Amino acid sequence: MAGIHQIWALMLESGKLPKGSDLKKGICLRFAGSGNEENRNNAYPHKAGFAQPSGLSVATEDPWNCLFVADSESSTVRTISLKDGSVKHLVGGERDPMNLFAFGDVDGAGINAKLQHPLGVAWDKKRSLLYVADSYNHKIKFVDPKMKNCATLAGTGEASNVIGSNITTSTFNEPGGLCVEDGGRFLYIADTNNHQIKVIDLETHIVSLLPLLHAGPVDTVDSWSIKTTGKTELPKLPKSAPHLQLPSLSVRPGQVLQFVLMLNLPPNTKLTEEVPSSWFFTAEGNEWLLCEPHRSGTIADISEQFIIPFQIPTNCLSAEALLSINVCLYYCSKDSNTCVMKGISFNQPFHIANVNQKSIAPVELTYAF
Repeated sequence: MAGIHQIWALMLESGKLPKGSDLKKGICLRFAGSGNEENRNNAYPHKAGFAQPSGLSVATEDPWNCLFVADSESSTVRTISLKDGSVKHLVGGERDPMNLFAFGDVDGAGINAKLQHPLGVAWDKKRSLLYVADSYNHKIKFVDPKMKNCATLAGTGEASNVIGSNITTSTFNEPGGLCVEDGGRFLYIADTNNHQIKVIDLETHIVSLLPLLHAGPVDTVDSWSIKTTGKTELPKLPKSAPHLQLPSLSVRPGQVLQFVLMLNLPPNTKLTEEVPSSWFFTAEGNEWLLCEPHRSGTIADISEQFIIPFQIPTNCLSAEALLSINVCLYYCSKDSNTCVMKGISFNQPFHIANVNQKSIAPVELTYAF
């Protein structure tokens, strides 16, 4: 309850809160927070003070057994014990409970770490780490609650939109909500001002974009209409689109690859803003290759290299396979209203075996339209 600086609870079943009496199912009541806007910790939850608390994440396992709170205006992360309700400091802020201006961008431990208006937290049970959306610093950070260490996971501090395999150079713009999927491999990020959901692979540290599918009607913008179905509708390449054959790659099951798009438009042209250009994978006759969720994405800018990650399935049905990386671009002349759609398909053969190869250099996909 950010506006009244409190944490409330809704009883989904009859029971009791820490230091509370028996409560019936359906009751909604204050769990912690006095209502005063401050950064005050206390053994009694109703005497503690928060400052616009936002994201919550629970860790029910020992020794944590607590609720993590992103306390935005105090620029701290706090904990509420699920055993006795005590409210404690984890990282950020300062010792004066009335000072709500102790913000910054500093990796460190406890009070020496500095955040700026964190909005989201997500507990990673697999690694015993807490991820924090450090919104005004445009970063994703992680906290080791045992050592109270806070460090940057992704983001440079610049408010922009760079997606790529290098987690340290990928950027965000006021990231908000976070979620770790059940298997503990992917961290989903609501990148607020980029209007995107980004995904960090916590094993490979590759950042990618989550394609959004519309299951029903959507609003239209100006004269443009958008057809939507519950299934992924991939664009069709024009018949004139060339198909470029790439050298075969020897890969192992589960291996992660990086395809680097290096595209050039004709002189005096630009991408059409109203119609999204896109990339997508196909694997005719080898559909088992496409087991991962990120099979397509949009292309907003080709002035810089665009990295597309791909992972070979761990369960391979054949030793030979062919993957197509397809690109569909819409671009217009800067001097007139003439617009065209062009496509290109890069055909990548694979030889799959349990080879002793740790990594493969990024595969460059170069083409001039």
